[in-house]
Amino acid sequence: MNAPLSSLPPTLHWSGEVAGHLVLIDQTLLPVELREIECRTVETVWEAIRKLRVRGAPAIGIAAAYGICVGVQTAAGKSSDEFFARLHEVCDYLATSRPTAVNLFWALERMRAVAEGLRGSAAPAGIAARLLAEARAIEDEDRRMCRAIGRFGAELLADGQGVLTHCNAGGLATADYGTALAVFFAAHEAGKKLHVFADETRPLLQGARLTAWELSQRGIDTTLICDSMAAQVMSESRVQAVVVGADRIAANGDTANKIGTYGVAVLAAHHKVPFYVAAPSSTFDFAISSGAEIPIEHRDGREITHGFGRQTAPAGIDVYNPAFDVTPATLIAAFITERGVIRPPYRENLQVLLESTH
Repeated sequence: MNAPLSSLPPTLHWSGEVAGHLVLIDQTLLPVELREIECRTVETVWEAIRKLRVRGAPAIGIAAAYGICVGVQTAAGKSSDEFFARLHEVCDYLATSRPTAVNLFWALERMRAVAEGLRGSAAPAGIAARLLAEARAIEDEDRRMCRAIGRFGAELLADGQGVLTHCNAGGLATADYGTALAVFFAAHEAGKKLHVFADETRPLLQGARLTAWELSQRGIDTTLICDSMAAQVMSESRVQAVVVGADRIAANGDTANKIGTYGVAVLAAHHKVPFYVAAPSSTFDFAISSGAEIPIEHRDGREITHGFGRQTAPAGIDVYNPAFDVTPATLIAAFITERGVIRPPYRENLQVLLESTH
């Protein structure tokens, strides 16, 4: 499937006014089918996040914000106590959908704080309208941050370079432009010719299904490789930089991203290839000191033994299926944020980001 870029729908958006609903691309169907689904209940939003119909830390946060708007609709005409009881019920429920991406919890707490700030001074219907405005603001902010990340990151890449990315950190993982892929998009738009190597990203193949699809939509020279081939392409000097996204970044710079990222970082260090992490400020979690405190989601073993409906392992075999790993800050050359490129020492330099954005 190859549709004109201008005709592609946004990753997710709100349809209607306060009584409207969330619409998002069902990413589990890509790249074979491009289909939007409507989320009219908080349960369908939870399911979309949990089942990876919407994924990527920024997009999860936006979906959660709109999920609150959907969830409180049934209480907008009730008393203040009933409304806030429902609000907290919805926030707590959505928080159980996925544990690793900090943007989920950041967005939920931001929405909760907006509502609490209006308690006693606005009617539930007015608070519901204000929550929708806040969710839209989160979406708009993400668009602007992704564009800025792209501009700053593009300056790190030279014309003619080979670059590698792992998993999907493009427009499908955000409101619009992506984080890691934003760097490639911006470089491409600036006239730089890049050759992108996209890891397939087992076991759910986000690199093959989503990243390769997004890059091809934009006409960027792309080669899809198995995860196990990253070392070989680096040893052949085909890759001069690695750029990945992130789901949570600790105060010391340790970074959680899709499983396999840590291995790519180790390979990059061995081959003296700079390893960059592109992420908005909302992905930094300064409440935790290191990656050891990042909760790692563990998923159903059938994603490995029965990937995409076909059995590929012996029945009853034990499976270990963490969805994320943590890359130590010592392996990261720089963070690419909407506020610029941040280099070591991270605990000190990231604190500057904290003071200017929180």
